[in-house]
Amino acid sequence: MATTNHNHLFLFLLLIHLLHGVSAVGINYGTLGNNLPSPKRVAQLLQSTLIDKVKIYDTNPDILQAFSNTGIDLIVAVENSHVSNLSSTPSAADQWFSARVLPFLPATSVVAIAVGNEYLTTDDDDHLEPKNLFQAMQNLHAVLVARGLDRKIKVTTPHSMAVLASSFPPSSSTFALNFIPIMTSIIGFLSDTAAPFMVNAYPYFAFRNNPNSVNLQYALLGNSTGVRDPKGYVYTNMLDAQIDAIRSAINALGFGNRTMEITVSESGWPSKGDPGETAATPDNAKTYNTRLIERAQSNEGTPMRPKDKIDIFVFALFNENKKNGGASERNFGIFNGDGSKVYDVDLSCEFCSGTDGKLQGFGEKVSGVARGPSVWCVAKPHAEEKVVQEVLDFCCGPGGVDCREIYESGDCFGPDKVHAHASYAMNAYYQMHGRNYWNCDFKGTGLVTFSDPSYGTCRYSGQ
Repeated sequence: MATTNHNHLFLFLLLIHLLHGVSAVGINYGTLGNNLPSPKRVAQLLQSTLIDKVKIYDTNPDILQAFSNTGIDLIVAVENSHVSNLSSTPSAADQWFSARVLPFLPATSVVAIAVGNEYLTTDDDDHLEPKNLFQAMQNLHAVLVARGLDRKIKVTTPHSMAVLASSFPPSSSTFALNFIPIMTSIIGFLSDTAAPFMVNAYPYFAFRNNPNSVNLQYALLGNSTGVRDPKGYVYTNMLDAQIDAIRSAINALGFGNRTMEITVSESGWPSKGDPGETAATPDNAKTYNTRLIERAQSNEGTPMRPKDKIDIFVFALFNENKKNGGASERNFGIFNGDGSKVYDVDLSCEFCSGTDGKLQGFGEKVSGVARGPSVWCVAKPHAEEKVVQEVLDFCCGPGGVDCREIYESGDCFGPDKVHAHASYAMNAYYQMHGRNYWNCDFKGTGLVTFSDPSYGTCRYSGQ
């Protein structure tokens, strides 16, 4: 018996190590195309990949519904044209959130709201006011606080690299003078609310615009010789240099001693471009995105902050044939609109069950797709009932999980015991929050199990 227990403990500790040490990857899901697969199909296929975060550019209800109960985190967005309205009054922000996001919670795991996209540097006819961006972010955060959702859902905004006065050398980078007042306010807000600074970073455009001064392999994340910063930092790829340029600009505003996560909200490489865009090829796109995914999974920081993990969202899931701009703008996708691969990038998930670990095409049938290791979270049999009841109340409370199955008319109501109901709720919470081992602690009352706790018509969600 002791040997069996030790074997189970070893397997559990091994699983914890694997889940804790391997990062998944985010991806941008744009919909400016007239030939794209349905959101339901997209959500289904992504469950069999290492993609665990998806960023969209609006609050498309079909997408929010499709990603419910998938275990994939979603970042939704306020379109630039709506920022002004949300900045006007807190009630306007509340109405937006109540109509567009709240109906899908908690089944859909919304973890952030991106207010605008490159709002400060967008050059169009909308005459976007910088002050409206900051006010809209504050109003939305106040809405989340009032609803007890501010720890689950963060408010941020993605910037382009054009907010910088210059990006090289990274250690000397600062924000452009005209952006310093608004950036000071935004970064202070992000720091106070533990939200990430988002930047859309594209080495491709830096190479395209300066092919004689930028090394192609450096832009493709693969120059082993490195580029040296005057302060001694050595960069083997441009993306790390761009991230550290943002870090230096943040530090220059006086936030160097405050915690500030940087997220690469967009980065990618086009597979096709206009005649002058000679680097926009399928081979280069495959090389860049393969290295980008490896970079995202590495859990490594940058030369300036080597211990700071960087979340990365690949741009993009699909080629979008209705997108404005040059040809390259419509050809950043890993997949074509019809679901076929533009080039082969490995998105397979080593720990996903229900498939052979390979991503199937969007036009192929998929059955039994399940995401992640087959593990569940239940209440410890001898945990103190008072504490278990508190955990149950927490899981089923505001911002929690859907507990209707353990109500009197639900399939999991019987046995009508606190431990049984708590096990169902704890597992739903554990699955919704990504099956990290710390999401099954619950004041020491939770236990990860490899045995499916489902019974009769009561089905526990699990992967």
